[in-house]
Amino acid sequence: MEKTKSIVILTGAGVSAESGIRTFRANDGLWENHRIEDVATPEAFERDPSLVHRFYNRRRAHLLSHEVRPNRAHTAISQLEQNEHVSVLVVTQNIDDLHERAGSKNIIHMHGELLKSYCQKTGNRYAIRADLGVDDQCACCQLSHTLRPDIVWFGEMPYQMDKIYEAIEQCDVFISIGTSGNVYPAAGFVQIANQAGAHTVELNMAPSLVESEFKEKIYGSATDVVPRYLEALVSIECAI
Repeated sequence: MEKTKSIVILTGAGVSAESGIRTFRANDGLWENHRIEDVATPEAFERDPSLVHRFYNRRRAHLLSHEVRPNRAHTAISQLEQNEHVSVLVVTQNIDDLHERAGSKNIIHMHGELLKSYCQKTGNRYAIRADLGVDDQCACCQLSHTLRPDIVWFGEMPYQMDKIYEAIEQCDVFISIGTSGNVYPAAGFVQIANQAGAHTVELNMAPSLVESEFKEKIYGSATDVVPRYLEALVSIECAI
């Protein structure tokens, strides 16, 4: 019997763009008219936590609005995960919950989750859907000024890197979807997959900065390219 194929799927902002998630980083490098240094670094939170909370509160409210819902790319990935012929790990750079809403279960949020808070004193995490504020009291330590968005900011180490590297080193297929290729360590995953002998695929709106590293490349909108490619991939695996 043919062994189950192991697939690691890396997803970036391009997967969620067609779901109504606004592109917060503009061409001028600003996020909603804020410099990254002012809203997405540990130093920014220490300097002006109220500003950082307001920034992420707006993003959280938008994520939970009726405007945002999973698209066909999220659904296709979830359906692939349910196929008995493959084992799928989704590693996402996105902080939204659209993979979960589409039905995916085996997910690593390497950059954190917008719908969670993090206690800096105890390390505990809590599901949240409302606004966070400086004076909010943490349920575990009963202190204020300890909660922050559970987001990996610039200068911080992404989550579960050991597990991610192990999965990539052991996978048969590595698929990168909707990523720019300019944020490390994620941009270097394809090199690790190539060294491990995996088939590497880029599905993107346009070539990423590391497109030359991929063995197969298909370009177009995520809602078009991803379902077609994954359906064909499953057909091939089922026929083997």
